Amino acid sequence: MSKLHNIIGLFLLSVSAISAQEVLTKEAAVSIALENNYGIKMAENSVKIAENNASIYNSGYLPSVSASGSASYSNDNSVATRQEGTTVEINNAESSNYNGSLSVNYTLFDGLGRSYNFKRLKEEYNLSELEAETVIQNALIQIFTNYYEVARITENKKNIAASLTISKQRLDRVNYGFDYGQNTKLEVLNAEVDVNNDSISLINEQRLLANSKRNLNLLLGRDVTHDFNVLTQVEFNLFFEFNQLLEKSKEYNIEVQKIDKNILLSEYDIKISKSSLYPFLNLNASYGYNNSKNNQTSLFKTIESDGLNTGVSLSWNIFDGGATKTRIQNAKISAENVKIQKEQVGNELERDVANALEVYNNAIFIMNAEEVNVETNKRNFERSEEQFKLGQITSIEFRLAQVNLLNAQSNLNQAKYDAKNAEIFLINLTGDLLNTAF
Repeated sequence: MSKLHNIIGLFLLSVSAISAQEVLTKEAAVSIALENNYGIKMAENSVKIAENNASIYNSGYLPSVSASGSASYSNDNSVATRQEGTTVEINNAESSNYNGSLSVNYTLFDGLGRSYNFKRLKEEYNLSELEAETVIQNALIQIFTNYYEVARITENKKNIAASLTISKQRLDRVNYGFDYGQNTKLEVLNAEVDVNNDSISLINEQRLLANSKRNLNLLLGRDVTHDFNVLTQVEFNLFFEFNQLLEKSKEYNIEVQKIDKNILLSEYDIKISKSSLYPFLNLNASYGYNNSKNNQTSLFKTIESDGLNTGVSLSWNIFDGGATKTRIQNAKISAENVKIQKEQVGNELERDVANALEVYNNAIFIMNAEEVNVETNKRNFERSEEQFKLGQITSIEFRLAQVNLLNAQSNLNQAKYDAKNAEIFLINLTGDLLNTAF
C-alpha cells in the first residue's frame, strides 16, 4: 500500500503546485472569446461581406464606363486591270488604322427596381448583423456552460480532497486502534480500501477538470493546454415575472428581430418583381477617335476623325409570356409564408419562455432543497465523527455518514450550476444575454 500512497502523494503535490494559476473571471472569458472565438470571427467576416454588398458600388446607381482601342497595319501587293485591258501593279502598298473610344452608360429609370434592390441590400446587411449576434449569443451560452462546468468539477474536486483527508485520518485512527488491540484487521483493510477509492475518485475528478478546461480554452480560441482557475461563486436573480419576460422577448429576442427583417425583405422582393412592369430608360454617350493611313489604291491618303455621340434609349417589355406576373405572385406567396412564420415564432417563443421559467424555478427549488440536505448531512457527519472518536459507532457507520455528506455536496453543486444554466437560457430568450453580467 505504501507504493500507492507515494504515487497519490506525488499527484496531490503536483495539484498543489499549480494552485497559483490565472484566475479566469467570466468577464475575462467573454472578452477573450469576443476577440478570438472562431465562430465569432467568421460571423464578423460575413457581416463585412454584407457591408460590401450594401455599398454604393454594388447598387447600380453608378454609371458604367468602358474604353476600347485598336491598331492595324497591312502591306499589300496588288494588280489592278482597267476596263480597256491595261494593268497597274502596286507593290508594298502600306496602310494602317488607329482608333479609340470611351463610352459611358447610365440607367435613368428602371421601374425603381434599382432603388428597392439597394434598400434590400441594406436590410440584408442589418440581417447579417443579427445573424452575427446569434452566433455571439450561442458562443456565450457555450462559454458560460463550460465555465460553470469547470467550476462544478472544481468544487467536486475540493470536496473529494477533503473527504480523502478524512479517510486518511480514519485510517490512522484504525491503525492506531489495531496496534492496541481495539480494532480488527478487517477494519484496517476497509479503511485502506476507502482511502484508495477516494484517491482514485480525486484523480478521476482532476482528469475531468483538465478536459473541461481544454474545452473552455477551445471556445475561447486560445491554447487548449493553458491552465487556469475559475471563480465558483454564483448569484441568482431569484424572481422572474412571466409577462415581463414575454414582452421583453417579443421585442428583443434575436429570432423575432430576424423574422421582422425577413418580412421587410419579402416586401422589397415584391416591389423588385413589379419594377419589370415599367419601361427602362438608359443614357449612353461615347467619344471616339480614328486615324487611317491608306495605300495608293485609295482615293484619300489619310482620314482622321473624332467626335462625341450621345443618345437615350427606351425599352418596355410589354409582355414576356407571363414570367413577370409569375414572379410577382410567387413573391407575394413567399411574403405570406414569412408572416405565417412570424406567428409560429411568436407562439414558440411564448412556449419556450414558459418552459424555461418553469425549469428555472424548479432548479432553484431543487438547489434550495439540496442546501438543506447538505446542512443535514453535515450535522449527521459531525455527530458520527464525534461518536466514532468515542468508539460508539463502527468505522463502517462513520464511512456511511462521510459518503452521504460527499454525495449531498455533489448533488448541491450539480443543482447550483443547473440552476445557473437555466437562468442563462431564460435570459437568452429575452435577447438580453449580451447585456447581463453573470
